[in-house]
Amino acid sequence: MAVTDTVADALTIIRNASSAKKDVAEVKNSRLTEAILKILKKEKFISNYKEIKDSKQGILRVYLRYGQDGSPAILGIKRVSKPGLRIYKKADSLPKVYGGLGVAVISTSKGLMTDAEAREKKAGGEVICYIW
Repeated sequence: MAVTDTVADALTIIRNASSAKKDVAEVKNSRLTEAILKILKKEKFISNYKEIKDSKQGILRVYLRYGQDGSPAILGIKRVSKPGLRIYKKADSLPKVYGGLGVAVISTSKGLMTDAEAREKKAGGEVICYIW
């Protein structure tokens, strides 16, 4: 089956694994997915990720993070900009996820960054996803 949106697939796998209280999730490797995982790690939504080589495009093993009481660090992930409908925002109108408690991942001309970093650098772009 052909995959048209690898980012949406990766976010769905992570969301489902987190709600099922799994320790590890495996997603297909792409540069955009790896950049999103780097932001998730920096914002402490996941513990770590590791690239695993195979004969195809590779796999990213994502180590999920949980609190002391067993509650997942990722309560929700929503894909915003899709291949059929791209969503762009200017720097002054970037969204705040749950009043700043969540993170919006923005693809700018300066690279992938969080909404707070994009506001600081005054860079708008495509809103990839929301994470809270």
